[in-house]
Amino acid sequence: MNKRNLAPLGNASKPPGSKLGLEMEMPVAARATGRSHAVGGYFEALRQIKAARGEAASLAHLGERAVAVIGVDGYSGLDNGYNLLETAFFPVAGGPGGLNRLADKVMRELRDARQALDAEGAALLNASEHPDGPLDEDWYATARVDRPIYRNWREGRGWLHRIGIDAKAQNSPCTSVEPAQAARALNAVLALAPASIALFANSPLESGRATELKENRLTLWPRMFGPSPFAGDLALQRLPDRPFDDLGHYFRWMFGTQTASHALPLTPGQGYKSAALADLQDHPSLAEFLRAPAWQARCDDTGEEVTLHPNGGYFEYAQFAHFLDARWRYRLAQPLPLDELLAAWPQPGGIEELLARRGADGYIEGRAPGAVFADAQLLAEAGAAVAASAPIAPSAVQLGLMRNLNEAERLWRDWGWQRLRALRPTAIRHALADGVVHALARDVLAVARAGLPKAERHWLDYAEHAAQTRRTGADRLLDLWRQAGNSPDRLARVCAQREVIVVEG
Repeated sequence: MNKRNLAPLGNASKPPGSKLGLEMEMPVAARATGRSHAVGGYFEALRQIKAARGEAASLAHLGERAVAVIGVDGYSGLDNGYNLLETAFFPVAGGPGGLNRLADKVMRELRDARQALDAEGAALLNASEHPDGPLDEDWYATARVDRPIYRNWREGRGWLHRIGIDAKAQNSPCTSVEPAQAARALNAVLALAPASIALFANSPLESGRATELKENRLTLWPRMFGPSPFAGDLALQRLPDRPFDDLGHYFRWMFGTQTASHALPLTPGQGYKSAALADLQDHPSLAEFLRAPAWQARCDDTGEEVTLHPNGGYFEYAQFAHFLDARWRYRLAQPLPLDELLAAWPQPGGIEELLARRGADGYIEGRAPGAVFADAQLLAEAGAAVAASAPIAPSAVQLGLMRNLNEAERLWRDWGWQRLRALRPTAIRHALADGVVHALARDVLAVARAGLPKAERHWLDYAEHAAQTRRTGADRLLDLWRQAGNSPDRLARVCAQREVIVVEG
């Protein structure tokens, strides 16, 4: 969900899912070879396709290079590389028909993307990681989107950012929730994430080799943060030992003294991927910085010494600063006074009350599901209904859980937080082939199904087919890979069969 385009929810209490969004990542491959493909004229072609329908569509640039189309349905751009498209859909109204409305936009975007890629001999790939994408420095330099924050992560923070440059892709459902219910919803989505990891596993290969994992994509975070000198970076991609009591607990975990603040923009309130950044000297936590009178910092781009003054806007800016399987994201209608923030933060429910008063418009961003789409293989194996539901199924699962939050909470408490925490690596390795993970997935789908209106339960078809057959996108991709043997055109043959197609629901 593109938070730049969220209207405030207002004061009236609304159930989870009053608005639905999606951040959909799509790997790109060259049709002739199957190799990971960095797009060239794609965005101009995409703009023309949308404009030809009479839609308002404009290009966004990074320097001289087009990096996105801003259209009526969303922000069609890039994730970390020119080989990984990402569309952040503007939210649609939830309630009856909400998933159908979202699906209409998704299918139109996939058709547009396929058409725009035709011009450069490329295609979308049904995988949550390119099966044979390079990870070396040369490819990274060629393919990466040169955003300021990526330079800071690589050069200032020491992260191995290139480990994700082979189009590791997720399908991120964005489901609105008000602050009062945010911690409960976040706990449920986080605790039950092993089920979504398994149901939507789709990355068994890396650099042309079988990894022995069904969702290798999720090895990205510990590998990327491993070289960091800050222990908190690695800790913030691990589920904490216990669930979050409230949003104050959540933000203390994210910004507390065991962490080091990310670089901050010179002016609070800027977008985190585009702002010019400054690193705080001596690497305090964000909580320490916000309680200080001022702090010296060094500008990333010029090396100039500057003084940053604490501001509630930095609290809002840094909300991206962990890498769990779900986040609570929000935008405020009114600025956040620093004195009110610091007073509310230690109080039980204090952050909820403060953010609601400042017009918080929030949502759960699910990050566990790998990117899964329809392709010829899935269509032939499972039929049109299952294939059509694949891109929307993660949104249906998350919406169903959040609309049935009491039962979702009961489910994760019955299974146990620590047990579910320990089950995550098993889901990454074995997906639905593991009996315990499979049992959890069946339980999760039962709760999600009960939370959806009957007319929209068909959007769970892909997930339910996976659970019934215990066969994931990763299993299907491994079959194709093994059948192709060591033929010189192996990659091209496999990618041709995994090209994304659009099947109407």
